[in-house]
Amino acid sequence: MGKKIAAYDKVKLARDTARPKTEDFIKALFDDFIELRGDRLGKEDSGIIGGIAWFHGQCVTVIGHRKGRSMEENVKYNFGMPEPEGYRKALRLMKQAEKFGRPVITFIDTPGAYPGMEAEEHGQSIAIAEAIAGMSSLQVPVIAVITGEGNSGGALAIAVANSVLMFEHAVYSILSPEGFASILYKDASQSENACEAMKMTAADLYEFGMIDKIIREPADGMQSDWTAAFKETDKVLRKELAKYEGLTPLAVAKHRYHKFRRMDEKKIISRDM
Repeated sequence: MGKKIAAYDKVKLARDTARPKTEDFIKALFDDFIELRGDRLGKEDSGIIGGIAWFHGQCVTVIGHRKGRSMEENVKYNFGMPEPEGYRKALRLMKQAEKFGRPVITFIDTPGAYPGMEAEEHGQSIAIAEAIAGMSSLQVPVIAVITGEGNSGGALAIAVANSVLMFEHAVYSILSPEGFASILYKDASQSENACEAMKMTAADLYEFGMIDKIIREPADGMQSDWTAAFKETDKVLRKELAKYEGLTPLAVAKHRYHKFRRMDEKKIISRDM
């Protein structure tokens, strides 16, 4: 494992532009991916990518946040911050997956949902709430993989899963460290201290029972070895999907419901209280 890496350094690793993006995982892990666009209400949000693909002979629905590497790509994908249309699209694809009995696999990598005025006018909070509620009752297996940065409801909106997997140097939290520091410390420059206080690393979240498995990566991040990251993800996804093969649709939904209901029992109680 090597020496312990500070939470602030993990945030920097998670945000590294050289880290594989959702589209890279799709190309490496799935066959014959067909992208489906639009929320069926009037707009396509490219901050969310989703579609149908084959995974080791099984048809699945794949959904994820989309970030760019160049400034042009980041502007196109809104820097990985989906608008309400993106979350409505995601929910539409999940409901389609349920109709046809396809497992859903999601990839989380976002600084949060877009907070702009237009997004709020178009129902951002409602779209996120409906996505979370919709995922809660899906009668097909859902596997979520946190690959980089997962902040706020923008991440949770596609992460209500039977199995929540997280890369070792990814982060997952209620909001960005900068936002946390601005609210709690009244000083965004205190973000390094915020990272430690927020308990946002994979190790912390696994201890609290928030995630189900940590996907290991090199000390300098999976950006240094994409092939190994894809290979490990493939292995873990196959293992997790196999857990739900014998369950009825209702049992799959109940498993997810009880998983999230149990999170408040004991592991979520902070050791700092």
